[in-house]
Amino acid sequence: MARLYLDRTFLKVLRNASQILTMRYYATECVTLNPYTEGMKNIGLTEKLNSFKSVRELLKVFSTEKKCENFLKKVRWGNEIVSPYDNTAKVYKCSRNRFRCSKTGKDFNVKTGTMFEDTKIELRTWFLAIFIITTHKKGISSMQLAKDLNVTQTTAWFILHRIRNCFKIENNIVLDNDVEIDETYVGGKNKNRHKNKKVKNSQGRSMKDKVAVLGMVERNGKLIARTVEDVQADTLTKEILKSVKKSANIYTDEWLGYKDIHKFYNHEIVNHGAREFVNGNAYTNNMECFWGILKRGIIGIYHFTSKKHLQKYLDEFVFRFNTRYNSAEETFEHLLTNMTVRTRYKYLIAA
Repeated sequence: MARLYLDRTFLKVLRNASQILTMRYYATECVTLNPYTEGMKNIGLTEKLNSFKSVRELLKVFSTEKKCENFLKKVRWGNEIVSPYDNTAKVYKCSRNRFRCSKTGKDFNVKTGTMFEDTKIELRTWFLAIFIITTHKKGISSMQLAKDLNVTQTTAWFILHRIRNCFKIENNIVLDNDVEIDETYVGGKNKNRHKNKKVKNSQGRSMKDKVAVLGMVERNGKLIARTVEDVQADTLTKEILKSVKKSANIYTDEWLGYKDIHKFYNHEIVNHGAREFVNGNAYTNNMECFWGILKRGIIGIYHFTSKKHLQKYLDEFVFRFNTRYNSAEETFEHLLTNMTVRTRYKYLIAA
């Protein structure tokens, strides 16, 4: 009788221990969905992401489509699923990795409202494309990406433009402290054109065949580059006031478009026309280094950028510049925090 009692006690202890281990497993491997929603199954989102520095390591970390989806859920929603149609609504889990908004009755998944929406390309391929474009310092052409991903050039071009639309997260910031400002032009040169394609009176600062770009960089900080209609004083001053705090020190060259800056900022000038490249603390070398990277990328990789899409290419180069000190996985995840940007093919090919 005593032995039977001990056996029952031993079994009870084992049962309790098993329950504790099970609870610990779900506490570490799973999180609940929406706290307002009951009766919904847990999904694994808290699995630690291994770092990756190369394509081989990336494909090892994201070895399955399920791991890619769980990673997107973690980046987009954290531990609480939020409806893209109404962020106050309850969320119900459905089959096939879908969710339902309680207020609108619409179904959605982690790709809804993002650059991945309605894509037929698997997420592993998308993740590989994002890794490649963020780690290639001067970009990658759609022809080369098509070969790397084993897709058509049209598909690769569409993927690149969808990703570029997410790069603007780093080109909408405000600068302070010591800020260098310079302008440049992006466009073809007459001397490189065929005789019947030359544009008359397009030399110098003519805007007939070129696009003006204004660049601003905070020393030891981040950079902004935007297309502008012209480089006249009113246009440049407006852009600078929008992007630089008035407590900053501004350093430019002698171009007359900066003649009104002293009314709002402490402004110092370096006279490039007199072959002066440093005047005390006044120089624009950091900004000009970025122009070199940008133009080498356009000339050597892309060869041509239209006026319509030039700003997206600027966003791409600015993003890589501003995240140059980040690790590969930090840059990768940072881009995905701005993935809720949908780009449609019809818009890209429209005149």
